[in-house]
Amino acid sequence: MCDHSYCEPACAMSLYKSLQGKYFVGGSQEEFGSGKYAWAGLFNPKDSGVLLFVNVFTVTNDSEIPFSVRVWLNAVTSGTAKQTKMQSPSNTALRPLPKPKVQFLYGENVDREPLSGTPIYGRRCPAESTVVAEEDGKFICRPGGNFLINCIPPETTNEKIKGKIAFGWWEEPC
Repeated sequence: MCDHSYCEPACAMSLYKSLQGKYFVGGSQEEFGSGKYAWAGLFNPKDSGVLLFVNVFTVTNDSEIPFSVRVWLNAVTSGTAKQTKMQSPSNTALRPLPKPKVQFLYGENVDREPLSGTPIYGRRCPAESTVVAEEDGKFICRPGGNFLINCIPPETTNEKIKGKIAFGWWEEPC
């Protein structure tokens, strides 16, 4: 539990959703740089029947080169999307294990930023570090929507960068 009284309801929400079998976690590994971008995101299929609540994300920089990321809502991506194999319900005591309806997709070494959507804010990811953003479920995506992190290649180097993006989210029927 969190030791901040002002955020207890938000901190308890992820535990509550996990106990219900509605909380999921996942990660991906991306390569980018030398003028190429990478992205990872939570994509809510049009026929999912659920709302996506983004709780937390992390961006890890495994290189010695700092880079920037931009958060997008309802992005239209470029490049080939792959589904991560690194995801699970957070409550693994349930049988059968719940399966997320939201898809965790990523793309690496893509030519450009998303083609459309809404960029909402950016962050800097220092060398050999992890940036954490706790969103507490305030970003809610309807069926057909998405929440995406776009990794921007540095202009000062042509070296390839290895990064990781992880998400925690829950799903509710709509």
